[in-house]
Amino acid sequence: MAAVFRLATRTVRPASFARVSYASRSALSARAGASTFNSFSTSSKRLSAGHEEETYEEFSARYEKEFDAVRDVFELQRNLNNAFAYDLVPSVEVLAAALRAARRVNDFPTAVRIFEGIKAKVENENQYKQYLEKLDGLRKELGVALREELYPENQ
Repeated sequence: MAAVFRLATRTVRPASFARVSYASRSALSARAGASTFNSFSTSSKRLSAGHEEETYEEFSARYEKEFDAVRDVFELQRNLNNAFAYDLVPSVEVLAAALRAARRVNDFPTAVRIFEGIKAKVENENQYKQYLEKLDGLRKELGVALREELYPENQ
């Protein structure tokens, strides 16, 4: 029975199928020329949605509006990733809108991570303290603790 099973599972190659050696493959590709390989992508470059020349004020207004429209955790985290991906620290207004959005979708961990993102983006500890001072009232109103407060030994 096992011999019949082995025979049934063998693949049969058609007579026209032939293996091509690596040497002949490279000869075929050399004959094809490099021009066929350079034209792999035929689509033009796509530019982002017109944000290349955006001022800081326009950036802030756009992200404030996006955070005000957040209705679930995925949108909140996507917008935060996009806002923090730029080579700048988001404004206090944008961060306040993000904190309110985190509260609206009831996502405490992301609210704490917003402050971790600020700490990672600023140039020095003094700037981080300035952001904390400006956001202190909102932070206390929303009940958001800092990582330093939650885990004081891990500083």
